[in-house]
Amino acid sequence: MDTEQIVRTFVEYYEEHGHRRITGSTLLPPPGDAVLFTTSGMHPLTPHLEGRPHPLGRRLVNVQRCLRTTDLEEVGDSTHLTVFEMLGTWSLGDYESSQSLDWAHRLLTEGLGIDPGLLHATVYGGGDQVGPDTDSLRLWQERGVPVELTVEDNWWSNGPVGPCGPDSEIFLWTGDTPPRSTPTRDDRWVEVWNHVMMRHRRLEDGSLVPLPQRNIDTGLGLERLSSLLQGRSSVFECDVFDPWRRLVPTLWPLDEPSLRLVLDHLRSAVVIIGDGVRPANTGRGYVLRRLVRRVLTVLWRDDPSRGLGDLPEELVSHTLDHFRQDGDPETVRRLLLEEEHRFRELLERGRNVLSRPRFRGPLGEDDFHYLHDTHGLPRDLVTSLREERVPGGHNRPRERE
Repeated sequence: MDTEQIVRTFVEYYEEHGHRRITGSTLLPPPGDAVLFTTSGMHPLTPHLEGRPHPLGRRLVNVQRCLRTTDLEEVGDSTHLTVFEMLGTWSLGDYESSQSLDWAHRLLTEGLGIDPGLLHATVYGGGDQVGPDTDSLRLWQERGVPVELTVEDNWWSNGPVGPCGPDSEIFLWTGDTPPRSTPTRDDRWVEVWNHVMMRHRRLEDGSLVPLPQRNIDTGLGLERLSSLLQGRSSVFECDVFDPWRRLVPTLWPLDEPSLRLVLDHLRSAVVIIGDGVRPANTGRGYVLRRLVRRVLTVLWRDDPSRGLGDLPEELVSHTLDHFRQDGDPETVRRLLLEEEHRFRELLERGRNVLSRPRFRGPLGEDDFHYLHDTHGLPRDLVTSLREERVPGGHNRPRERE
């Protein structure tokens, strides 16, 4: 299945089970939400998870684009992206965990054709305030799916206070041997779907009180599922990245880790701009600026003449279309080029700063913090700039005018 087929199969399956499809929001959370970006499908639904009736009923399904800055340092592995899509379902005070997990198991094995023997589940084993999740455990045992009990790994929360509850995660075996061990002991078990039994609210003193209703909130990473169903070794090889992997290496020869970072960050920047964010020194604009500068840092490490003006409009258009955004591709490219120009100017100032006597010797952590916080120079770029020869050495790369 390609990604669009997976989305249709998922949504239609849950519609057949009484769910109404809701329109996914942009990356910008609702007014009053403390987070910079929408990090999961539940963010726009928080009032309804806390008891407000939803106009479409108590069973919902959608596709939500998300952004997680907490995963930035993990981008480049086989499963993490900065901007991604989440397939989600919700029961707002309707059915319980056993029903949610039963539907999920049937969709994965019957609807999507996954071998049941390649599945493993984890379930909340109980803690000081909440006992073990026996309903989910019983369902998995009835389905013949192996289960691992954990505590911290199977308790979901949206921060130190707020809605929370036990969860059950579904993993798929990706190894080239028969399944072995458990998800916490072997990273060849890849998490594909999380089912949260959102029943509690954590207060500031750490205590738990019941929510007005017992909810189910599930999230399934679309690109991760696509890569697994398509037999690809990473999310960067699923079909949504096909045009990026076809065109970018012809522009900028990069090793695989660098290529993955460039693909992820550029694609994410396009989506963020498409949702109306502009580069800035704070807030959402700083996240966008950081992504673009990380890309440029990688590109210029080997060749400072590289530039975002080479980025094909086809990739910008493909990404905006995929995420159902109305942005103008030329506007997106113009904003990227303006940010590149600002960064080049910053680097020239940075070279002047690094020429000061203070920075001619080895640099300590205080120096790196100062250069980053005061001059906006990333550590990698500082290191690269210090490796450049002085002008008389005839080995300093020339930058394009």
